[in-house]
Amino acid sequence: MYDSLRRRPVAAPLAVLALVAQTVVAQGAPRAERLPLRDALRRADSAAFGTRAAVAQRATQEARALLPLKGILPSLHVDAGLVQTTDPIGAFGTLLRQRRLTASDFNPATLNYPGVAANVSGAIAAEIPLLNMDAWAARRAATDAAQSARAAESWARLATRADVVRAWFGASFADERVRTLAEALAAARAHVAQAEALHRNGVVTSSDALLAGVRAGDIESQLLDATAGARSARQSLGVLVGERGGTLVSPTGTLPTAEALRLAAAVERSAASEMRADEDAARLAADAAQADSRRARAGALPRVNGFARYDWNDRTTPFAGQPAWTVGLLASWALLNGGSTMADQRIARGHEAAARAMADGVSARARLERDDAERAASVALERLTLAERSATQGADAHRIVERRYQGGLATVSELLDAQAAETATALGLAKARFDLVAALAARRLAAGRDPGTLELLDTTSLLSSPSKEHD
Repeated sequence: MYDSLRRRPVAAPLAVLALVAQTVVAQGAPRAERLPLRDALRRADSAAFGTRAAVAQRATQEARALLPLKGILPSLHVDAGLVQTTDPIGAFGTLLRQRRLTASDFNPATLNYPGVAANVSGAIAAEIPLLNMDAWAARRAATDAAQSARAAESWARLATRADVVRAWFGASFADERVRTLAEALAAARAHVAQAEALHRNGVVTSSDALLAGVRAGDIESQLLDATAGARSARQSLGVLVGERGGTLVSPTGTLPTAEALRLAAAVERSAASEMRADEDAARLAADAAQADSRRARAGALPRVNGFARYDWNDRTTPFAGQPAWTVGLLASWALLNGGSTMADQRIARGHEAAARAMADGVSARARLERDDAERAASVALERLTLAERSATQGADAHRIVERRYQGGLATVSELLDAQAAETATALGLAKARFDLVAALAARRLAAGRDPGTLELLDTTSLLSSPSKEHD
């Protein structure tokens, strides 16, 4: 970028590296991990905090979908108990259950003042739901809610992958900003040395060297900010992939070239949109609310259930003695319940209306996001072209002014302004490349596709493996 620096060796880059190293050491220099984008995405799929929360919510909702089965599937349970009593009715019933009743037990004295009666009971009982319409409607609602949670998990995963893509290339952009400013600082210090040499030879005034020193100090300040920003970007990337404790995650690659970005943009434009997972989640949530409304209405219908028992009663041993069985049907119909059924129905209808409105809102927002993402990608492409042109012009202008300054035809102010323009346009080109990457990720997400496929823009993904190093 800076031809004059490549033509003559300078010691300034060593000072720049020392300055950056001092900044990192002062900040603690925690361990950092270098990851290609492919591995960062893979780690985020399992360890990102938002993804983990969505997975847990989905598992919870799937478990809740099992609760209504209590009113649909038979249940079987085993009972056992030990009872001792002197209650006349209880004592007489105990003898009868144990089939030990004799004629002497009908003696009024024995009936009125029985001895201690002991009974060890055992039973196997089954409950068989036959007609519970509210349970079936509740099952439908819970199943739709579980499917909605699965779609929400999928959307959370895609959104996290889009964030990782932006953060990974954002860290690459931050590193490129540091490199560009380091080169600019080296060039500025070279201009300082050049101005001082010309001043010693009486060619320029001392103000030229002073102005060059001021500009070098300004760039040095920008470099400090950029170095701190790069560290924050790596820490933010670490948080996105699930790291804790301030761990830094550094990208192994750099920002893609403008040509690679244009090719990726062309491929993305030709891809068709898909049904977004957040739209699926909202639609299924509305279906679940509708099913829950049916469940509330079915609560006013009769219920029919069957039951069966097998009982054993003995003085000392559980599940001993002569067994007895009982089977039956039970029909129930709650005609009046204090208005709770009416309240339940109205609440369910309100939830259904709200869920439908939310689903319509998600669909409308999805259409808006698709259009906005398409427009943003088009603007980012145009800005990339302008930034390339400006970067070329800035480099050419700096080179021309530097030659004129060496020949005494330009002032130091012109030289420093030209260098500042070249630095600004170089940073602008890097920013335009990052903005296009971010726009492509947003466009893929808005279209319901996986932003993680942009890992193809990271040429190190197929060649690199995770490694540990000091930042």
